Amino acid sequence: MLSNRDFENSSIFTPEQVLENRGKVAIFIDGSNLFYAALQLGIEIDYTKLLCRLTAGSRLLRSFFYTGVDRTNDKQQGFLLWMRRNGYRVIAKDLVQLPDGSKKANLDVEIAVDMMALVGAYDTAVLVSGDGDLAYAVNAVSYRGARVEVVSLRSMTSDSLINVSDRYIDLETIKEDIQKTPRSGYTYRPLSSLDLVEQPSPDGLDTIETSDT
Repeated sequence: MLSNRDFENSSIFTPEQVLENRGKVAIFIDGSNLFYAALQLGIEIDYTKLLCRLTAGSRLLRSFFYTGVDRTNDKQQGFLLWMRRNGYRVIAKDLVQLPDGSKKANLDVEIAVDMMALVGAYDTAVLVSGDGDLAYAVNAVSYRGARVEVVSLRSMTSDSLINVSDRYIDLETIKEDIQKTPRSGYTYRPLSSLDLVEQPSPDGLDTIETSDT
């Protein structure tokens, strides 16, 4: 009779291999939530590195980036154009000015609808958000047979969202992989295809309020 140790040693897949057997991946990024997480971490996101890190060698179905926009902000429009041309499907919603003078655009419904609509086309959904309002959608997607990974900063993440996910990744643990490299002087390096288009900064996104967890 096999002991527990013998059973573990005879397993076809290690736990790490099971987690990385992600199949086809779809990525859903709450732009406002990610922006404020980056502020908390004191980093600037390199969106090319982010896409590579979240895909992690799996087959990418599509990567969605949801954000509120100020149509008069040229820098922000330039950033979103760069995103569209570099692997992201941008879903934009006009900012609404609140009575206190702040501006906000809530895209929880858009994220939830897209996650549900594409079930069956992907095996693993990667949700970059800590918003607890998305927990119901994540649970529904899981019951349809897809795995869901939640990526966000722990201090900005609802426990209810973590509890219904299959895997949680704290942004702080991967910040070295996704941040822009500071330019401290000129150093030679060979050009790659990723160097051909310089990524602009997402100026203007700081007018968006983060979603409540």
